[in-house]
Amino acid sequence: MRIGLLIVAGLALIGVIVVAVVLPQMAGTEAKEAAQSLVSGAEPAREQVSAAAQKAGGLPGAGKGVKLAPKNDPKHGELKWLVAEDGAIRGWNERNALEIALTPSVQSGKVSCNCKGYPVSAMPASCGGR
Repeated sequence: MRIGLLIVAGLALIGVIVVAVVLPQMAGTEAKEAAQSLVSGAEPAREQVSAAAQKAGGLPGAGKGVKLAPKNDPKHGELKWLVAEDGAIRGWNERNALEIALTPSVQSGKVSCNCKGYPVSAMPASCGGR
C-alpha cells in the first residue's frame, strides 16, 4: 500500500514539474519563433521604406502606399503589419501576444531602423531582445 502511495506521489510530482517548468519553456520557444517570423515578415516593407526615403532624401511620405498582407501561419497564427506614412512599421501576433515597432531614421543620407518589441523575453536580439 505504501509503495502504491509513493508511486502516485512521484507521478504527481512529475506532473507538477511538467506544468511548472516544461510547458512555459515550450510556450517561450513558440513565442520566440513567432517573434522572429514577425520581424522577418516586416523586412519587405522596411526595404521599400528605406528605398523611398533615400530617393526622397527624408522620411515624410516614405511609407505611403507600402502594404504588407497578413500572413496566416499554421504554427503561430495570424501575423499582421501596418506601415505609417512616415515609414514606421508596426507588427503584431495576437496568438502569442507579440508586438513590434520598427522606427526608421535618416542620418547622413542613410536610413536605419530601430526595432523594439514586446515582450522583450520573446524578441530576437535584432529587436531589443536578450
